[in-house]
Amino acid sequence: MWCSPYLRPFIIAPLLFASSACSHMANDSWTGKDKAQHFFASAALAAAGTAYGEHQNWSDAKSRNFGLLFSIGIGAGKELYDSRQGGTGWSWKDFAWDVAGAVTGYSLYQAVN
Repeated sequence: MWCSPYLRPFIIAPLLFASSACSHMANDSWTGKDKAQHFFASAALAAAGTAYGEHQNWSDAKSRNFGLLFSIGIGAGKELYDSRQGGTGWSWKDFAWDVAGAVTGYSLYQAVN
């Protein structure tokens, strides 16, 4: 099925929200040691993913997209793992720190290069 790239977020986002509604949710705060770990790990992964794309001679846009999606994808996978029955629960706060770290890591990588 063909789908316009502009419509994909409108299809994927509701599916993501719908699938997480019945997951085990975390009851955590916006600050804490684990938030810093999420931020810095995501920043490092985004920078590494962007560097990988550049070493593959991909375009700037493709390298950027790969770095950001690589980092955010790993963060989402970690939260999905946490939402299992014996886990700590899905945390939108952790995921927000993952996204913030990914954007910061990409931005710092671009500033240095």
